[in-house]
Amino acid sequence: MSSAKEANIQPPQSPGKNTIYATGRRKEATARVWVKSGSGKITINRKNIMDYLTRPTHRMMISRPFTLTSTVGSIDVWCTVKGGGPSGQTGAICHGISRALVKLNIDLRSKLKKAGLLTRDDRTVEPKKYGRHKARRGFQFAKR
Repeated sequence: MSSAKEANIQPPQSPGKNTIYATGRRKEATARVWVKSGSGKITINRKNIMDYLTRPTHRMMISRPFTLTSTVGSIDVWCTVKGGGPSGQTGAICHGISRALVKLNIDLRSKLKKAGLLTRDDRTVEPKKYGRHKARRGFQFAKR
């Protein structure tokens, strides 16, 4: 199932009083997120956010919970994410960060809830049906 490398992934420090853990999910992606007060450093799968996420829109989506709650540059994030693609992973990280911020300060819940960041986006890929090319598209028909 999981390799030894994945089993050895641990948060930057052992979870204590100042480290909050939350899980975020979107599509097939799952993100395990640890937040603590710090300088605003974001690490994803042991890489800097700039190295892991190449699209600026994805980096903007991850910073959205911080901009809404006015906590930009005051919280460090360390997360591991697996499954899905770049967009699903970004959504999972954003969901996990939002949930962790609520655990850190319950007063932030109303702002994040109003923006829809605490709701898990449960849209997934529709499974392929028998006798179809994909989930809904039929095979091409040629009369002659």
